[in-house]
Amino acid sequence: MTEQLTGAQSLVRALEQAGVDTIFGIPGGAILPAYDPLFDSKQIRHILVRHEQGAGHAAQGYAQVTGRVGVCMATSGPGATNLVTAIADAYMDSVPIVAITGQVASHLIGTDGFQEADIRGITMPITKHSYLVTDAAEIPRVIAEAFHIAGTGRPGPVLVDIAKDALQAETTYAWPSELALPGYRPTTRPHGKQVREAARLIAESQRPVLYVGGGVIKADAFAELKVLAEMTQIPVVTTLMARGAFPDSHELHLGMPGMHGTVAAVAALQRSDLLISLGARFDDRVTGKLSTFAPGAKIIHADIDPAEISKNRAADVPIVGDCREVIADLVAMLQKQTAEDDLTVDCSAWKAQMLGIKAKYPVGYDKPEAGLAPQTVIERISAIAGPNATYAAGVGQHQMWAAHYVDFERPRQWLNSGGAGTMGYAVPAAMGAQVGLPGEVVWAIDGDGCFQMTNQELATCAIENIPIKVAVINNSSLGMVRQWQTLLYNERYSNTDLNTGPESIGARRIPDFLKLAEAYGCVGLRCESEADLDATIEKAMSITDRPVVIDFVVERDAMVWPMIHGGASNDEIQIARDLAPDWDDEEVL
Repeated sequence: MTEQLTGAQSLVRALEQAGVDTIFGIPGGAILPAYDPLFDSKQIRHILVRHEQGAGHAAQGYAQVTGRVGVCMATSGPGATNLVTAIADAYMDSVPIVAITGQVASHLIGTDGFQEADIRGITMPITKHSYLVTDAAEIPRVIAEAFHIAGTGRPGPVLVDIAKDALQAETTYAWPSELALPGYRPTTRPHGKQVREAARLIAESQRPVLYVGGGVIKADAFAELKVLAEMTQIPVVTTLMARGAFPDSHELHLGMPGMHGTVAAVAALQRSDLLISLGARFDDRVTGKLSTFAPGAKIIHADIDPAEISKNRAADVPIVGDCREVIADLVAMLQKQTAEDDLTVDCSAWKAQMLGIKAKYPVGYDKPEAGLAPQTVIERISAIAGPNATYAAGVGQHQMWAAHYVDFERPRQWLNSGGAGTMGYAVPAAMGAQVGLPGEVVWAIDGDGCFQMTNQELATCAIENIPIKVAVINNSSLGMVRQWQTLLYNERYSNTDLNTGPESIGARRIPDFLKLAEAYGCVGLRCESEADLDATIEKAMSITDRPVVIDFVVERDAMVWPMIHGGASNDEIQIARDLAPDWDDEEVL
C-alpha cells in the first residue's frame, strides 16, 4: 500500500520502519520540517541535547550497549559540522550510527546560502557512506540503505543529508521491498581453506597468543572466543576496544597490550611465534615501533574488513569474515584435526611462562603519602558498582586507569574513544548508554579536562530523567599531557593547569564541580580522602532518580604505568619511571 506524505512525514515513517526508538538531536531551520511529524510519533523518543557533538556521542553510546544502530539529528551548516567529531569517532571505532542532517533548499546548494555546508563532502572520508537527498521520493530507500550499511559488515557511521525542500515536498511513500547495493557485499563466511591453514599453524605453534580486538565484541563472538581459548589453552590479550570480550578473572587473560598495556600482554606479543588476530587492526598504540613488533611471530589475521588485513603487518594467513563465524569454524577445524590427524595444540610451557610473568608484574601503583589515589577511586567504584555496571570513559589518564582497574567480565560493558581519542566523549556516551539500558547502572569515568568539554549534557540527563553517575577524576590538570611534560619536558608544565582543584595546591576551583552539578539539576558530591571514598560511592549508587556528579579530588602527580614511549619498541616497556622488567630473570625465549 502507498500513501501521500510530505518528505518529512516520509522520513519519520521510514525511521519507524527501520526500528528506531530513540533519536538524539537539536532542531534548526533546515531540519525543522522533520520535527513537526516527529512530534506525533508514538514510537520514537527524541532527546533534546545541548550540543550536536553530544547527540553524536550519545548515539554511539546507545549503539555500543544495545548492538543496534544509533541515530542523531542536526540542522544544516554549524549543526551538521558539530556532528563531525562524533562521526569521525564512530568511524575509527566501527560504531554503527546514522546521522541525519537538514540541508538548505536544493536550489540554494552551492550558492553559499545561509547555514549551508557541504556536509556530505566533509564527512565522506569518515563515513561508510554519505547521502545527499534532494528528491522526497528517495527518502525511504535511502533510510533503509543507510541502516543496512551502518549495521552490517564492519559497522560504522552513515550520513543522510536531506534538502529542506525535499522534506517539504509531497511524495508517495513506499518502503523498499529489497535493497539494491551491488557494490556492497560484506563477506561474513570465512574461506574454508584459510581456516584449515590457520588451524594447522595453531597446532604447530609453541608460543601462540590470541590477540583480540573490538571486532569480537561487534560480532557478538565472546562465547566462541571463550570456547577457543579454553580448548587450546592459548593465552589471551584484549585491546582497549576489546575490554570485556574475555573475562578479566579468567586465568588465560593476560590483560591489555600496547602503550599502557600490562607487562604480560606486551611480553606475550613480543615473544610469540604465532599471533591469532581476531577483529584487531594492529594499531600503532598496540604495536609500538612496527618494525620491532612481534619479530618472531607468524600472523593469522581475521577481520570482516579486507582493507585491514596486511595493512600494517603482513598476514601469513588472511581470513576475511565475521569473527563469530571465523572462531566457530576454527574451533570445529581444530577439533577435526585432533580427531582425524592427531594434531593437538600444546602450549603448556608457554602458558606457564606467561602466567609467571603475569604474577610477577601485575598492574599496580603506589599510594601517595597524602591525598587520594585516582587508581583507588576507580578500583572502589568497580567493587561497589559490581559486574553489572556499564562504564564510559573520556580520554587520558583516567581512561587508562579505568581500562586497568575496572573489573571487566562481560562484553559491551566498556565504552571509550579508542581510535580518535576524543575528549568529551564520556558524559554523552554514558547518556546514550543509559537510554539503551534503562534501569541499569551506568558510570562515566571522566577527567576534569574532558568533563568540561561536554558537561552541558548534564542538563539533558536531568530533564530527561537519565540518571547517569559521573566520576570526575580531578587532578586539576590535563593529566596525560602533564605526565608527558614530567617525563619528557623537564616538568615544564606549559598550559596544562586547569585550576579545578582546591586552594591547597594553589588552584582556584574554577569551576566548582559540586556547584556546577547542582546548577544542572544533578546531585553534586565531593570526595577528597580515602576515608570517605566508599561512603561517597555508596551514596551515589543509592540515588537513582537523577544524575550524580562526584568531584574526586585526587593526587595530581599520579602517572599511568606501565608505559611505552611513543615510537619506541614494545621491548622498552617501563613499569615505573626508569624501571623495566627483568626479562633475563624470566628466561623469556
